Amino acid sequence: MTTTVTADLAITLDGYVAGPNVTLDNPGGDGGEPIFAWIHTLASWRERQGMTGGVENRDSELLREWFDATGAVVMGRMMYDTGEEFWGEDPPFRTPVFVLTNRPRPALVKKGGTTFTFVTDGIHSALEQAKTAAGDRNVDIAGGADTVRQYLGAGLIDELQLHVVPTLLGAGLRLFEGPGAVRRDLEPVRVVHTPLATHLKYRLGQ
Repeated sequence: MTTTVTADLAITLDGYVAGPNVTLDNPGGDGGEPIFAWIHTLASWRERQGMTGGVENRDSELLREWFDATGAVVMGRMMYDTGEEFWGEDPPFRTPVFVLTNRPRPALVKKGGTTFTFVTDGIHSALEQAKTAAGDRNVDIAGGADTVRQYLGAGLIDELQLHVVPTLLGAGLRLFEGPGAVRRDLEPVRVVHTPLATHLKYRLGQ
């Protein structure tokens, strides 16, 4: 059985996944709200947050497809730290989550099937643990940008899905620059255009 390793991110037309000045109190960065605001109205996203209602459309279907296919998640410590308070006791992952860190701490068991395991021995170890936990489902490299770049640079991501939001930010945190932003061949798998975003799915060559 081969596990598919994915990365799925919202991104602006000019390549930013967050605005400038990302901090624990400002996880989207200055002016970064349009990158994520479109997701918050979707029924599939609201279901994951334990809420009702929301819009059922193609965007919601694509998000639900990603949720349902994911059996484990890998993220960086910054993403965990910026999301911990917001997620609370019932995080939206519903799967094991492996957090890359150099600050060890005991595993955390939350409601809804989410567990956080803190991995101190690198990206390969975190991925192998995630693959074991995922079973026959995918492992998603959730972020942030530096974590995704590390896995891209190591050739460990099989599929990349970008939700390109029709906005220009002009500054902030870019996904495809700095260490790990190496040349890769991408095979287009799917393009879905909606008024909210253009959803681009690629398979990565090795």
